[in-house]
Amino acid sequence: MYNPGESFGELALLYNVPRAATITVKSNECELFSIDRNTFNSIVKESIEKKRDKYDEFLERVEILKCMS
Repeated sequence: MYNPGESFGELALLYNVPRAATITVKSNECELFSIDRNTFNSIVKESIEKKRDKYDEFLERVEILKCMS
């Protein structure tokens, strides 16, 4: 059972394979959003780059590591 705000299908988007999940709505109070594979991959790549930049900035401030490239 999925709760509000949860998602499914991300592995299918990442690996370009058919979804393994089928969702059945039990009430009329449902909102569904979809995203295409290219947009999803672009968001994931941007997120990874931001995370890597954050770690790089941190490591640059660690004194003992400054002599390393």
